[in-house]
Amino acid sequence: MAGLSLASPALAEGGGGGGGFELIFIVVMMVVFYFFLIRPQTKRAKEHRELVSALAKGDEVVTSGGILGKVNKVSDDYVVMEIAPNLEIKVQKHAVQATLPKGTIKSV
Repeated sequence: MAGLSLASPALAEGGGGGGGFELIFIVVMMVVFYFFLIRPQTKRAKEHRELVSALAKGDEVVTSGGILGKVNKVSDDYVVMEIAPNLEIKVQKHAVQATLPKGTIKSV
């Protein structure tokens, strides 16, 4: 019984003082997540959308699987690429990872 009476005043005095720090900590963590995770990911997604929408005949590209080729035809969802003389493949536009400078395929 004596232990309960000693613990009660300590709980009553210190019970309500720490709520502000925890709220600030949560807000700071949300800001950190935004700047280090969410913002860069949305920036990369926007750049990839712009790259895919700007594909044109004659562009030299590399796919996400590592295939180098020259774009011969562009449709709504697919790109026809020439990967060797007289050898064409059809890939999805979103599989194109990057465009290359002109002449890259000949130098490889």
